[in-house]
Amino acid sequence: MFSNMASNEVRIISGLWKGRKLRFTATADLRPSLGRVRETLFNWLVAELPGANCLDLFAGSGALGFEALSRGAARVTLVEKNRKAAAALRDNARLLGAEQAEIITGSAERLLNQPPQSPWDIVFFDPPFADSSALALLAQLQQPGYLSDSGLIYLERPRREPLPFENQLIKRGRAGDCHFGLLAKAGV
Repeated sequence: MFSNMASNEVRIISGLWKGRKLRFTATADLRPSLGRVRETLFNWLVAELPGANCLDLFAGSGALGFEALSRGAARVTLVEKNRKAAAALRDNARLLGAEQAEIITGSAERLLNQPPQSPWDIVFFDPPFADSSALALLAQLQQPGYLSDSGLIYLERPRREPLPFENQLIKRGRAGDCHFGLLAKAGV
């Protein structure tokens, strides 16, 4: 469908920046969410996105965070520990004029050492598939102060592994080598 795109580009699907390409640094563990996965996810979130405070915890290409902004999120914090990938996120934010994007170069663990100043409405949690230690951060996000009362966590994992927090899944899907779901805040 988009055969003229390079392997280190991803296209924003809808909203203010529909059709704009995001360029990213190709690294071994950077795996942008498939377009059909993003389309499904953002169809799920259509009512929650306007005005939302979002966190893209393992930002990589920034496809999830910038798509959220394109579709009406008020603010997105994009966290990426790879310095080159974070620099590409800053370049894309500048090209799009995405002033409501905050790019943090550093680890997800470091960011979550303290609860945010205001809780997040939507967290995009798509760590590199090889990083199984990242799953421990899901429990931390469920602690008071991290998520708003109606907060949601998007989770993407390899198809061969189970999705954690099965009892909190309110939506789920499969595509390619992954499966994904939307988690409601614990206790809601």
